[in-house]
Amino acid sequence: MKTQDFDFYLPAELIAQLPAEQRTGSRLLYLDSVNDCWQDTLFSDLPSYLRAGDVMVFNDTHVIKARLFGKKDSGGKVEVMVERVLDDHHVLAAIRASHAPKPEAKLLLAGAIPVTVVAREQEFYTLHFEHEKTVTELLACYGQLPLPPYITRPATVADEARYQTVYAKNSGAVAAPTAGLHFDVGMMERLRAMGIIIAYVTLHVGAGTFQPVRTENITDHAMHSETYHIPQATVDAIRQAKMAGGRILAVGTTSLRALEACVALHQGQLVAGFGDTRIFITPGYRFQVVERLLTNFHLPCSTLLMLVSAFAGMENIQRAYHHAVAERYRFFSYGDAMLIERKS
Repeated sequence: MKTQDFDFYLPAELIAQLPAEQRTGSRLLYLDSVNDCWQDTLFSDLPSYLRAGDVMVFNDTHVIKARLFGKKDSGGKVEVMVERVLDDHHVLAAIRASHAPKPEAKLLLAGAIPVTVVAREQEFYTLHFEHEKTVTELLACYGQLPLPPYITRPATVADEARYQTVYAKNSGAVAAPTAGLHFDVGMMERLRAMGIIIAYVTLHVGAGTFQPVRTENITDHAMHSETYHIPQATVDAIRQAKMAGGRILAVGTTSLRALEACVALHQGQLVAGFGDTRIFITPGYRFQVVERLLTNFHLPCSTLLMLVSAFAGMENIQRAYHHAVAERYRFFSYGDAMLIERKS
């Protein structure tokens, strides 16, 4: 397949620059891929599409303040975007500078953090933070929230709350699992009261989620690695629900990738534990765990658009996205949501 097969026209004004006034205040497009039809509704109506015994799997990753500004020892300005925390004093990061720094180059970030460039591999650098505090502590103190590149305004104090899910727990993501941004505490309580089983995975979302596919053929695209953790309680909840006829709904493509990556790694078995994944889900993929997906609207020619096309069928997604543009749905991280039934 060609990357251009996943292109579509998106007016710039439909890219949401601000969240809805209330977390649950977004619109919801329900896409029934089995019967090739959709319905316009509201996110607050989501519970009407669920039933007792269904499992909803949320990604409880916590977004870190991954963006740092500083200068090279030559005086040139640099912007560092942490992709992944490797240990207490090392990170994998992208660097924006007028001239790319070389290994052993020295940086001073936020006027307080001495950093040495250890190595470079393609667009990412391994950096050593030469400070008595850990990377996590330094980012919390000096870092800035990494809003996605298509949000064309500086991050505000309000974003520190709204670009984080209400159930975020495990720090490590540099981008939010945005389908989860629609939920508030009241909605979570309402779902539990209905008998919906709430389960969690952790997948630390990398900045690579925003990278466009630059290859002509999608099979030539290389995914960035992401770490995930699946607790035993989640494995047990999914197994029990499947035996009892419950449905598995992944809240966001990150939850789906964690689950499907795990079963791919373990020959069809969902196994608790940690792992790394570069899973690239494209049309033709056979899903083994997830039957329903809650997700936002994705970028043209992106790996996430390819994933939902695999889940719902390419023609269904193309028609649904055309409808969403015509009906002025809001796109991307702070935009509206879709609930998708998997195409058999």
